[in-house]
Amino acid sequence: MPTGKVKWYDADKGFGFLSKDDGGDVYVRADALPAGAPALKPGARVEFGLVQGRKGDQAMQVRLLDPVPSVAKAVSKSQRKKPADMVNIIEDLYGLLENIERSYRGGRHPDGKVAKPTAKVLRALADELEL
Repeated sequence: MPTGKVKWYDADKGFGFLSKDDGGDVYVRADALPAGAPALKPGARVEFGLVQGRKGDQAMQVRLLDPVPSVAKAVSKSQRKKPADMVNIIEDLYGLLENIERSYRGGRHPDGKVAKPTAKVLRALADELEL
């Protein structure tokens, strides 16, 4: 089976590209990802099967070999944000989540201008809490 690294992957669009160790790029769709993996992180080492698609090689049955470690987890606990800084982050998050709530209560999904920054802050908070 060929091996390579994740070049990029867009979870929202459900596809990306892998760079083969022996050269060239391979298209990868969400349905080729391992069970329980909603996305691939750039730089992660993978093994995959290949099929010939309409526009070239396409990866099938992707398997993570060496996942890219989380940057947040690599930070030592002594480098954590101060509690006072975390209070400010949480307060900002409340405001963002209230905007999301208003959208849902209004019977619609939040637009990207609200949803993407909120998702970014939530991920950063989750990384901080995991330390």
